[in-house]
Amino acid sequence: MSGPGDVPAEMLERLRSICGRLPEAYEEPAWIGVRWRVRARTIAHVYMPDLQRYPAYARHAAGGEPPTVMTFRAPADDLLGLSAAGFPFFRADWGANVVGVVLGDHTDWVEIAELITESYREMAPRFLAARVGPPRPPE
Repeated sequence: MSGPGDVPAEMLERLRSICGRLPEAYEEPAWIGVRWRVRARTIAHVYMPDLQRYPAYARHAAGGEPPTVMTFRAPADDLLGLSAAGFPFFRADWGANVVGVVLGDHTDWVEIAELITESYREMAPRFLAARVGPPRPPE
């Protein structure tokens, strides 16, 4: 059984292949899970929440295991659509433009690459964001 914060290795590898292509993006451990940042600004954070402390995530648990969750920043024009779409997306309880997504077998990794790229564009300095072309599918 995984503990809070433990992220499945296969998901970390997929996210690393996406985030590693973004100029000056770097990975670091977070208080729970792992996050990717640019210039000390978080572009994506992946973790498995503690269901005792955050019971709202329990509805997404599978087989007693907490869900794998990723939060990211969304442009204002995408924020409402993503958060209103329902599973696997939800509006985070913090931050004006933060959206969460439950990752799993259902995940469309091309869409995740696009969302992370948009999050990067939201958080990176303009000159770095301008260097990012359309997202490539994850390897």
